[in-house]
Amino acid sequence: MSKRDYYEVLGVERGASEAELKKAYRRLAMKHHPDRNPDDKVSEEKFKEANEAYEVLSDSSKRAAYDQYGHAGVDPSMGGAGAGGAGFGGANFSDIFGDVFSDFFGGAAGAGGRGRGGAQRGSDLRYTLELDLEEAVRGTTVTIRVPTLANCKTCDGSGAKKGTTPVTCTTCGGIGQVRMQQGFFSVQQTCPRCNGSGKMITDPCDSCHGQGRVEEHKTLSVKVPAGVDTGDRIRLSGEGEAGAMGGPAGDLYVVVNVREHAIFQRDGKHLYCEVPISFADAALGGELEVPTLDGRVKLKIPEGTQTGKLFRLRGKGVAPVRGGGAGDLMCRVAVETPVHLDRRQRELLEEFRKSIDGDSSHSPKANGWFEGVKRFFGDL
Repeated sequence: MSKRDYYEVLGVERGASEAELKKAYRRLAMKHHPDRNPDDKVSEEKFKEANEAYEVLSDSSKRAAYDQYGHAGVDPSMGGAGAGGAGFGGANFSDIFGDVFSDFFGGAAGAGGRGRGGAQRGSDLRYTLELDLEEAVRGTTVTIRVPTLANCKTCDGSGAKKGTTPVTCTTCGGIGQVRMQQGFFSVQQTCPRCNGSGKMITDPCDSCHGQGRVEEHKTLSVKVPAGVDTGDRIRLSGEGEAGAMGGPAGDLYVVVNVREHAIFQRDGKHLYCEVPISFADAALGGELEVPTLDGRVKLKIPEGTQTGKLFRLRGKGVAPVRGGGAGDLMCRVAVETPVHLDRRQRELLEEFRKSIDGDSSHSPKANGWFEGVKRFFGDL
């Protein structure tokens, strides 16, 4: 069977540029790739045909021979240089196939992670710092001890025994990547022997066993700014794990966790606390001392105060770490029912109960509640 004209196969003019050839080939490769057309013999043949055409036309010497002599100029059986058939060994094809592979899977083919030389940035570390509320509000300086990987001092991070140096990897030839071929796929991947570094350590360091890094703890001083809250992070640049093969160190992120407080609850820049008051103070009014983070302050309680009433102390909350005015302290009143009454106290309360019995003006909330209940049942 006679072969089709290679320019016709790719659908380009005879004077097409390299970029046009590449674009045409990519389109056909994507359309007829066997993985997209399983068990489709027609697509498989068209894919092979496009591959053969591109391999010839993308090579300037083969293209010149083809333009002058046609298939006879590149077909070995006819004395030509050879188009490589449907194989995948051509250098130009390897380049174009990387682009096609990228289109299939959304990434560059054969990226392999590390570049030649193997230098890798160290991992970032996370440290959870527990703080009391007072420390978080006012700011503090703390000392922490962090486990990490540091450069081996014995081999200076090379992984090789002192007096020796890593040698070129015999598997990848120092490139750091190897080419794997499966069926129609030719994929470049990280060399499994040197892990992409292109170097092998034949005589590893006794201290780090060839890793170039050792486990150790380091002590750091962390300045905590005033106003931090749970979830805030403090970044210490370069204090993470040491990089591999001479790469830069990662960062350390100190994550704040504020412990629960015995008195205050925090909500952003505001603080809340519950203030118990006696039945008499709630009824008659009075003045109480309430705590703040800056000391005690006087709080005036008006007569007839009900439980749950909120009193706002402006500026007694938290100044946010990102700037802005301080929040408020919200004091929620909780009226305490007296307990363990003696005989005289009970008599006085009985007299008080009788004195207000039937007068709903003394219980505005109860009166409104009972009226609501009556309406509810009246509607049923």
